[in-house]
Amino acid sequence: MGVPLLIAAFSVGRPVALPAPALPPTFDRATAVALAEELARVYPDRSPGSPGALGAAHWVSERLKLYGFTTQVEEFEATIPGRGRVRLRNLRAIAGERRPGAAAIVVMAHRDNTGSGPGANANASGTAALIELARAYARVPAGTRPTGGTVEPAHTIVFLSTDGDAFGGLGAAQFAANPAYRNRIAAVLNLDAIAGQSPPRMIFAGDEPRSPAPTLVQTAAERTLEQTGAEPARASALRQLIDLGFPFSLYGQAPFVARGVPAITLTTSGDRPPPSFDDTVERLNAGRMAELGRSAQSLLASLDQGLELAPATASYVYLGPRLIRGWAIQLVLIAGLVPFLATAVDLFARCRRRRIPLAPALRSYRTRLAFWLFAGGVFAVFRFAGAWPDGAPRPLSPGSEAAGDWPVSALAGFVVLLALTWLVGRERLLPRRSVGGSEELAGYTASLLVLGVLALVVIAANAFALLFLLPSLHAWLWLPQLRDRRVALRLAVVAAGFAGPLLIVASLALRFGLGFDAPWYLAALVAVGYVEPASVILTLVWAAAAAQLSALAVGRYAPYPSAAERPPRGPLRKLIRWALVTRRRRQVVAPEEAAQAL
Repeated sequence: MGVPLLIAAFSVGRPVALPAPALPPTFDRATAVALAEELARVYPDRSPGSPGALGAAHWVSERLKLYGFTTQVEEFEATIPGRGRVRLRNLRAIAGERRPGAAAIVVMAHRDNTGSGPGANANASGTAALIELARAYARVPAGTRPTGGTVEPAHTIVFLSTDGDAFGGLGAAQFAANPAYRNRIAAVLNLDAIAGQSPPRMIFAGDEPRSPAPTLVQTAAERTLEQTGAEPARASALRQLIDLGFPFSLYGQAPFVARGVPAITLTTSGDRPPPSFDDTVERLNAGRMAELGRSAQSLLASLDQGLELAPATASYVYLGPRLIRGWAIQLVLIAGLVPFLATAVDLFARCRRRRIPLAPALRSYRTRLAFWLFAGGVFAVFRFAGAWPDGAPRPLSPGSEAAGDWPVSALAGFVVLLALTWLVGRERLLPRRSVGGSEELAGYTASLLVLGVLALVVIAANAFALLFLLPSLHAWLWLPQLRDRRVALRLAVVAAGFAGPLLIVASLALRFGLGFDAPWYLAALVAVGYVEPASVILTLVWAAAAAQLSALAVGRYAPYPSAAERPPRGPLRKLIRWALVTRRRRQVVAPEEAAQAL
């Protein structure tokens, strides 16, 4: 491990920020606060599909029209869990577009809320700041131009007001997939809940294990420092690693980062946007809103006047003035896998030299894997039957009913069905005789070999996800050495191997305020398709290995029995066999009858 860590230490880089703009920001605090208060009071319910959502869209269009912008409307439909199919509207106003295909800088803010409150901070504050930033690029006659004049941008500036971002970034994802802008966006600046009481914060996690261009992140940090007097808060190194291993974010920059577009969010909230039910006009922090508004305007000017940003094709962990390259982190994680692979292969070689058969142990694992894959299939059937939330493959709003209300009846039926299935399948896994030490060693070897192959697949899919797999590999590697120790010790080692998956659940519970609803929220992410099926299958493969190692730890393991050792078939197995035999006979008899008829 020393060499990879040394390489990682020498890979630490220092991101370079773009130069500060020549002119100071002209962001008007009074105007921005008045706009936020007006939007929150006139349209307190701007939830997708509501009359207030349509009214808020007209309101934003009229405010931008005052500065000479022609607002373009992009309508689309999306399914929101608990709300069904709704029509959403993205609004965009463009400044400085002189030639087709020119590089564009996107300034974005969502105008919708959850409908549980006026949403003055989340996100009337961001919408008001968006309009105030557009004022500097106003297209009005010289005699009526706002104080300070207007700016002629060097790039195309797109002022984007999205809809549905309070429910998983639906509007942002829709625009990120827009072919008209998908390949020409140089940077995205998202403003969300910028008038809270907390210090400024940068969010730059994506839906994929990628990071925005370091230049964008460092420039945003320096412009915020200049306007607020303090560096913006950010996720810790461990949280950034978790976000790379399990990409997840509730903010609008995430779908852009996933597509390799540099994007960042400025906010006063944490990893979870503030709830709108306690988001009143009286709680707006006008001073904080003005600071972040000036920071955003200064950052926009730096991006417009500076060099082009490189696409975010690499990942890293940002540590303020320094960063650790993603490839170096992956190298350290892969190096942590090498001792496990070496030991597992050596264990396999010892079994081969001692002529210990592994086939019964692998068949035992195959039976457990079949059960877990069946569980995944039943989960999918329940989803298509409407038992689980149905919606676009985006993160669910943590405050929605779909995220917090457990479908108790459906879950109970799911558990009962799996329990009945396990009672049928476990007959060939129960120990019916004394299991020898060689057979136990074969069971351990088979499970560890499967985990080794799984780790190699994880490297190919997302090497950062080894962060969640390595604890189980290194903990469970000790189980063959503890066969003669107390059961409590073996169970403690098995439990230690679950630290990786628990890290994901704890991240959802603590960082995003889900608490004990985190396990169900994770299942809901699987139901809506945000967690890809390939990741689910890999998790089920891991669960089957964990089940076999747990059975070995408590002394309930048995290799798959031979034909002479198998128990008699039960009623269900007899019924299935009768149906298969009857069908086979019909398939054989039917051609013979047809030939006789001819």
